[in-house]
Amino acid sequence: MLDLRKRIKFVLFILFPISFFVFGWLSHAAYKPVHKIEAPSILSKIKKNKTLNVVLLNSPTTYYLGVDGPKGFEYDLLLAYASHLGVDLNITTVNTTNEAIELSEGQGYHIISASLTKTSNRTKKFNFGPSYYEVQQQVICYRGMIGSGKFPRDEEELVGLRITVGKGTSYSETLDLLQSDGLDINATYTTEYSTEELLEQVASHKIDCTIADSHIYSLNLRYFTNLALAFTIGEREQLAWVLAKNSKELEVDMYAWLNEFNQSGKMAALKDHYYSYILFFDYYDTKVFYKRIKSRLYKYKKYFLQASKKHDVPWELIAAQSYQESHWNPRAKSYTGVRGLMMLTQSTAKMLGVKNRLSPKQSIMGGTRHLKQMLRYVPKEVKGEDRLKFALAAYNIGMGHVRDARKLAKKFGLNENIWSDLKITLPLLSQKRYYRTVRYGYARGSEPVRYVEAIYDYKNILENNTKEKEKEKLAKEAAKKKAKLDKEQEAIRAALVKKMKEAKARSDKNQSSLSGP
Repeated sequence: MLDLRKRIKFVLFILFPISFFVFGWLSHAAYKPVHKIEAPSILSKIKKNKTLNVVLLNSPTTYYLGVDGPKGFEYDLLLAYASHLGVDLNITTVNTTNEAIELSEGQGYHIISASLTKTSNRTKKFNFGPSYYEVQQQVICYRGMIGSGKFPRDEEELVGLRITVGKGTSYSETLDLLQSDGLDINATYTTEYSTEELLEQVASHKIDCTIADSHIYSLNLRYFTNLALAFTIGEREQLAWVLAKNSKELEVDMYAWLNEFNQSGKMAALKDHYYSYILFFDYYDTKVFYKRIKSRLYKYKKYFLQASKKHDVPWELIAAQSYQESHWNPRAKSYTGVRGLMMLTQSTAKMLGVKNRLSPKQSIMGGTRHLKQMLRYVPKEVKGEDRLKFALAAYNIGMGHVRDARKLAKKFGLNENIWSDLKITLPLLSQKRYYRTVRYGYARGSEPVRYVEAIYDYKNILENNTKEKEKEKLAKEAAKKKAKLDKEQEAIRAALVKKMKEAKARSDKNQSSLSGP
């Protein structure tokens, strides 16, 4: 009996601490989720720090510095999202897609923006956000091949053509698949040229064809009119940003915002601005220009003359620039918000003291003053007419890019102070191997060249038109003087004839009286 009690006491002695421990452990396990302190999300950190850290590819479809500051479809889209969050953009630029992908592995970046397609291989490696643009690979060829029998209409007709695409791109993967299917396509893969540069080579027929995403082709068709779409190839793909890891809240917020951005029509307007087929500049349509000289110029010529007198700039040049900017439409407006005859931005108009950009007089005076300001920044080594051309290029693309082009001209042994040499280096600013070496980076450098050349074409037409009008005016004045002189001479002749008749009548009368009865 005693032994039994001892055994019971021993068991209770052992069970009590065990049960106490188990109870404590269960209690802790039950209440642990309640007391767990979660780390702040990436989205909350972004809002707290008021900064969205993004990596942007320096390219025409993504991000570049324009005359009025940063431009690019993806930049504008990111800027809109940052505005939605109430934060600032902190931009880190890269020159290649590979650089952008490498940075996605690092810390501190919230979004990687590099026109990346959301492929199955990439979704295994990266955390993609919502898709914002749908693209499809397209075979782009030289337009002059149409009708020659060599213009391809399907994959099999690519055999025997000179085709070049970027190495390691989705385009090279597409060609690899075609080759694995048995097509004998002799393609060249390059690391030297970007897709845009290859499109330019197609336009100049250095190569027959290349492959580009539809949005890149659409953008470049504005500038390289010798391009032609042969056919689409592959499935449709989605462009999306790569997000930082563990950013679920950021992703959810982006989906909601992008949906609203689409429904509001802002996305459609943004796409139309960057990727529409409409040429903003009408460089060579002289027939229309002649018509508008008669139908529009007379309304604003007095303001061009006033601006010319005030700022010592030829009125024909101001008028030609105004036509290039707005086609002499005082209510002209672009997607970016530039308005009026001289297409001034709101910030530039404010700086110039222009209160109403739609006022023809204010716009012309303000635009001419702005051109005069650009002239002051042109280096003193630039002489004569070239000073105006440098200033016009800066008006179009920004003085920073003009300085970069001068730097390249000097590097290549050209004269950085003459327009004929600057025309050679400005287009190089759209090529990666050059723009990555200069301060202001990518620029569509061929545009200011066409811009300046077109303005001077229009200026020459106006000058010739003015000379012709002066000739017509002088001819009319001469005709009036001749008519007046002829009339005076006729009057003199008539008077002489009359006097002669009167004299003869008097003479006859005298003769008659002398020979009387």
